[in-house]
Amino acid sequence: MTQLQPYWKYLFLLACLLGVVNLCSQQVIPSMPNNGVYRPFPLPQTLTFADEPVPLDLPDVAERLDRELQSTAYFHSNTLLALKRLQRHLPELDRLLRENGMHPDFKYLALAESLLSNATSPKGAVGIWQLMPATAKALKLRINDEVDERYHFEKSTIAACKHLKYGYKRFGSWTSAAASYNRGVGGLEAAFKTQKVDSYYDLYLNDETSRYLFRILALKEVLENPQRYGFSMMDADAYATTPTRPLTVTSTIEDLPAFALEQGTNYKTLRLHNPWLRTYKLTVTDTTTRYTLLIPAKTARE
Repeated sequence: MTQLQPYWKYLFLLACLLGVVNLCSQQVIPSMPNNGVYRPFPLPQTLTFADEPVPLDLPDVAERLDRELQSTAYFHSNTLLALKRLQRHLPELDRLLRENGMHPDFKYLALAESLLSNATSPKGAVGIWQLMPATAKALKLRINDEVDERYHFEKSTIAACKHLKYGYKRFGSWTSAAASYNRGVGGLEAAFKTQKVDSYYDLYLNDETSRYLFRILALKEVLENPQRYGFSMMDADAYATTPTRPLTVTSTIEDLPAFALEQGTNYKTLRLHNPWLRTYKLTVTDTTTRYTLLIPAKTARE
């Protein structure tokens, strides 16, 4: 055995050398730009929101956009979730925005608000559009112990469109309308009046509203150009859409779990497709009230 030791040493050295060569030849992870060294992504030369140009020639505007762009591009888990959810909801969301006279860029506002999830804020705003109770009721959404239509994808989207159109009517700008969605129409109007300017980009604002539109712009830039920022998504990566059928309800359902079983599904699935249901009962108070439930067109057991 003593005479064989030099050969083992050579084999060991050869194995180490091959390991180094193999390590050096491996490709860098695609999400790490510039050969694995994190560098800031360059700002786009031009950018618009709802066809309104962003004045990137203003140094503070460019810096505010840069802050949100780097944050969005390097927040990999959040941005991948946004891509997955956007692919699932995009057809319906674009349809609703188009039918209500809204620019498709407003889908990025919904993403900035909730990442297209039925989130609840500490202040009580809920749903993908993060509507507050008073605003939602003013927009004719039902909110009671059994129902909260802020969680209704279609109805809350239509309500948000109405709210944004009101902002546009007051300011004559979709950019300002989007900012007022965060600050409030009255609050933004007061800021314009006090500071004697008429552009969102010329306002000195609280940090949240100051960053708000730039979060939307950063999401638009990254999600419309994912490969530029190191993201790769295939159709198979998106969350699946379950086909559903509408079922009109004109009378009270006392036991929603039992009702779900009668429809060939279960309460969990019923709630997932109808998150605006908030309890185990659905009351219809009069002959003019009716609800539409979405029921899976085909269950997993069939």
